[in-house]
Amino acid sequence: MLKTHTCGELSHDCVGQVVTLAGWVHRRRDHGGLTFVDLRDRWGLIQVVSDPEYAEAHETMSGLRAEYVIQVSGNVRGRPDGASNPDMVSGDIELVAQHVKILNVSKTPPFDINKVSKVEEGLRQKYRYLDLRRSNMLANLSLRHKTISFIRDHLSQSGFLEVETPMLFKTTPEGARDYLVPSRLHRGKFYALPQSPQQLKQLLMVAGIERYFQIARCFRDEDQRGDRQPEFTQLDMEMSFVEQEDVLQTIEILITELVANLTEMKFQQTPWPRFSSEEVLNRFGTDKPDLRFGVELQDVTELVVESELKIFSSAETVKGINAEGCGNYSRKQIDSLTDFVKQYGAGGLAWAVVGDDGNVSRSSFRKYVDENTMHALKKKMQAKPGDLLLLVASDVDVVHDSLAALRVKIGEKIGVYDTNLLACCWVIDFPLFNWNERENRWDPSHHLFTAPLTEDIGHLDTDPGRVRGSQYDMVCNGYEMAGGSIRIHDSALQQQIFDLIGLDKNVALERFGHMLEAFEYGTPPHGGIAVGIDRLVMLLAQEKNIREVIAFPKSQQATDLMVGAPSTADVDQLNELHISITDSTSSKIE
Repeated sequence: MLKTHTCGELSHDCVGQVVTLAGWVHRRRDHGGLTFVDLRDRWGLIQVVSDPEYAEAHETMSGLRAEYVIQVSGNVRGRPDGASNPDMVSGDIELVAQHVKILNVSKTPPFDINKVSKVEEGLRQKYRYLDLRRSNMLANLSLRHKTISFIRDHLSQSGFLEVETPMLFKTTPEGARDYLVPSRLHRGKFYALPQSPQQLKQLLMVAGIERYFQIARCFRDEDQRGDRQPEFTQLDMEMSFVEQEDVLQTIEILITELVANLTEMKFQQTPWPRFSSEEVLNRFGTDKPDLRFGVELQDVTELVVESELKIFSSAETVKGINAEGCGNYSRKQIDSLTDFVKQYGAGGLAWAVVGDDGNVSRSSFRKYVDENTMHALKKKMQAKPGDLLLLVASDVDVVHDSLAALRVKIGEKIGVYDTNLLACCWVIDFPLFNWNERENRWDPSHHLFTAPLTEDIGHLDTDPGRVRGSQYDMVCNGYEMAGGSIRIHDSALQQQIFDLIGLDKNVALERFGHMLEAFEYGTPPHGGIAVGIDRLVMLLAQEKNIREVIAFPKSQQATDLMVGAPSTADVDQLNELHISITDSTSSKIE
C-alpha cells in the first residue's frame, strides 16, 4: 500500500507517530513561507504543513495545486494553541511533511470540489467522476452502501435466500415499455431487459425457495422525472405461505430498524397507519400522500351545486383546500397558483380570503354565492381569519390531480413539518380493475398476477368494478416507496382474470404459458413486494432527486452525458444483428 493510514483514522492518539498518507490536495494555503495543505481521501481530511527543515518536501509542497494526487510521509503532531479547527474531525492534529511525492497532477476542475457550491446539473453529470469526489456525493454513496448492507444482513438473518435472476428475459408488453435486446443467433427475435423479476420470483416460490430476496436491477423505457430513471435498483422480495399482513409487517420491521440504525430520522407514527385507496384519494387527492402536514381536501360539491356560477353548478365535483395563514397572498401570487393547477387539467382556481373579522374580504366567486353558502363553505373548510380557501371544479380525476399537487405546494410553503420526519403509511384495498373507456374493457390496475381479495372473488363474474385486489403500497413523505401484492397461485383463477380482461387464450399461452403450466405443479400461496432502493436512499439522504444517490445516473432526457450514450452502432454490428435503421418515412438510411 502507498499509505499506512487513511486521513480519516488519524487522531490525537497518533501524535508522535511517523505515518504515510496518500490522497488529493483538497485545499492549499501559503502563510509566511509555510505551505498548508488539507489532504483528502475517502475517509476524511487532515492538515499537512511544510517545514523548511525538510527542504525538498518544503519545495514540493509550495508547487501543489488543487486535486493533485500526492503521497506524504511525516510526523503527526498536535496543533499549536489556538490553531485547532473544530470543523475538521482531525482539527487538533497535523502532519509535518518530511517526504512529499506527486503521484499525478490535475487540470483545474470545471467546478469547485473543495466547497459547497451550486453547479449546473448537466456539467456535474458530464464530469461525474469529479462530482463524486465532493463530500455530499460521497456521503450519499456511503449511505447507499450501508442501506443495502443492512438489508442484506437483516433478511439473511430472517431466513431469506438471495437469488439472482436473468437480465435477458422475454418481452411481455404490459405496463411500461421494455428495453429490447436483439438476438444475433436468432434472427428477428429479441430479449427484454426486466422491468422487474416478477414472473421469476413467483417461479422461485413454485421451486420451493419460500423466502427470496434480490437487490435487483430493473429497466423501464418511460419518461423521466425526479424520482425515476430508465435503470433503477429495487429490493425484490417474495414469500410463500403468507398473507398480506405478514408481508406488511416484514417490511415495516425492516425499514424501522434500518432508519434507527443508519440515521437520526424519526417516524411520525408507529405502527404505520393503514388507509384504503378510496380514503386517501378523497382526503389527499392521491394514493401517495405526504402526511407530514394536514391541508386535506374538502368536498363542497353539495354546498355550491345550486350556485349561479356555472363552473360550480355544472361540475362533477368541487373540492378545495384551506391554505392556512396565506390570506395575505397578493393577486399575483394567487394567479400563479391558478396557472399551477392548470398544468393538471383544471380550468381555473376559485379562491376566497378570510379577513380579520372572520368574513370573506376578497374572493373570485363571492358575488355568485349567497351568505349562507359562503358561511357553510367556511365552516366545512374550517376557515379562520387570515386563511386562503382554494377550490377546483371539474371531473373527479382533474380535481384530485390538481389539488393533490397544490396541497404539496402549499404544504411546502407553510413549512410546518420537520424535515427529519418520516411519515409512512400503507395504502391498501385498491380496485383490481380499471375501466378502459377507449377500449371498452377492464384493465388490471396493478399487474396480471395480483390476487383479488377472497371476499370479492364472487364479484368477478357479476361486477368486476367492485373487486378489490390484495395490493399494497408503502408511502413515505409523498413518495411511493414500495409496492406489492398477494399473488394468484391457482391456474384456473389466473385464466379467469385473463378472460375477464379480454386476453386471448393463445396470446396468454404465448406470453405466460410457462407461468400457467408452473401453477399446475403444487404452487404455494405466496406474495411479495418491491422497495425502491434509489427512492429510499434519496429520502434518507434528504435529497430531492434520485440522481443524487446514483453513482452514474442518466439525465432527464435518459442520456449519459459523461460517455455520450445512447450512441450509434457500427454498420457491421447492425448487420450481425439483422437490423437496418430507417427514418420517419421508412426509407433506409445508408
